[in-house]
Amino acid sequence: MAARLAELLEEFEVRRFPEGTRTAEDAARAIGCRLGQIVKSLVFVAAGRPVVALVSGENRLDPARLADLAGEPVAKADAETTRNSTGFAIGGVPPFGHASLLPVFVDRDLLQFSLLWAAAGRPDAVFAIEPERLLQLCQGVVGDLKSVGQVA
Repeated sequence: MAARLAELLEEFEVRRFPEGTRTAEDAARAIGCRLGQIVKSLVFVAAGRPVVALVSGENRLDPARLADLAGEPVAKADAETTRNSTGFAIGGVPPFGHASLLPVFVDRDLLQFSLLWAAAGRPDAVFAIEPERLLQLCQGVVGDLKSVGQVA
């Protein structure tokens, strides 16, 4: 798993922050970017199988909207399911390079930025990526995932 991610990340510069980038706020502060440029990788379970939602750091995910895109009701995955399905712990889940091929759903709001920052497999490591390249590598389905009452 880590080797597969390392291979995929060869084209990117991975940056490490000893103070950690476990939350979107931590990452944006450490990097010096806008909160919206942070890609939150959230793992859910739909019909018994894990799915990944990539959400802008400034947004809260609306599980009902994710369920609409996934075509099944969803529930937040626990730490064990997250690690087993992705190969990574919560806080370090990258947007691609998972232990198994997982459906990925991408928050449309991420596409407004020219550069995004995502977890690189560890809670203290991130990498920069253009939205188009992110979509290619994760093979994601784009949709509106933010909480309905939320204003961007």
